[in-house]
Amino acid sequence: MKSVVLDPPMFGFIVATRAALGFGVGLLMADRLPAARRRALGRLFVTIGALTTIPAARALMGALRHRDRARSMSAAGLSTVGLDARLVGAERYPRKGDDDFM
Repeated sequence: MKSVVLDPPMFGFIVATRAALGFGVGLLMADRLPAARRRALGRLFVTIGALTTIPAARALMGALRHRDRARSMSAAGLSTVGLDARLVGAERYPRKGDDDFM
């Protein structure tokens, strides 16, 4: 099973695009509304869902690539923690328990 970590706004965007596409297809197949209105709304939602699929797929693929890159770096023994330029050269004071690891 693959797991992907997405931030909440991106997750909401992906869910909304899938919902719009599904709602549009459902409207096109249903017969509750008048035919002209149903077709117009159905086409609108299918178009919105289809057009927003591309950015959603790109975001998902980027998250997968980021996950794979982090996994390969950790397997190679490299750190996945970024370097903060503000902390370069800063003095680190010893904390309780640091002697346990030396």
